Amino acid sequence: MQVEVWSDVVCPWCYIGKRKLETALSRFPHADQVEVVWRSFQLDPSVPEGHTEPTLPALAAKYGRSVEEMAGQMRRVEEVAAAEGLDYDLVQGVSGNTLLAHQLLHLAAERGLGGAMKERLLHAHFTERRSVFDVDALVPLAVEVGLDETEVRAALADHRYLPAVQQDIETARALGATGVPFFVVDRAYGASGAQPAETLLQLLERAWADTHPLTTVPAAEGCADGSCAV
Repeated sequence: MQVEVWSDVVCPWCYIGKRKLETALSRFPHADQVEVVWRSFQLDPSVPEGHTEPTLPALAAKYGRSVEEMAGQMRRVEEVAAAEGLDYDLVQGVSGNTLLAHQLLHLAAERGLGGAMKERLLHAHFTERRSVFDVDALVPLAVEVGLDETEVRAALADHRYLPAVQQDIETARALGATGVPFFVVDRAYGASGAQPAETLLQLLERAWADTHPLTTVPAAEGCADGSCAV
């Protein structure tokens, strides 16, 4: 069974959603037969590559709210994250274009390190307050999870994975994604947002039941309704 997750590495709800999916999988008896595939999605592709800015004032301006009001909303998200064991400091966060990070994730996936790379980028951005927006910031993180520095630099320089990133984004739109995280199981069931672990578990169970229907053998001797009444 395949679970595809569209998300961005600077999306606070996406990291929360990742933890909720992990909780759901820990309760799913067939988790060893589930492949999780991380798909690319950019929250704000309009940000120029190489440009970074403080997240708080940028979001306040984008949504037409005061900095104080937006800070309050961020703190509420931090509380939700803390309940999942995540240490956020969104008010002091920095935003930028994540196109290079997504290209790196595709390289990592080809090397069997997609999940590790995804976790490393999210942790670097939200917990360590590190940049994930340029080659020099991404390379050390990639090397940490086991990728080759020379290969990483070459791949990010020639943008060989850019078409794959763009294809992910187009597929998300075709599937009707309106926000991230966006979970799709076997291209049959979808759920948008950082759903509760219980909801994601139900999604997994339903998809599994569809592809693994219960098969019964011919009946043997036993008790039918009322036949064993004393």
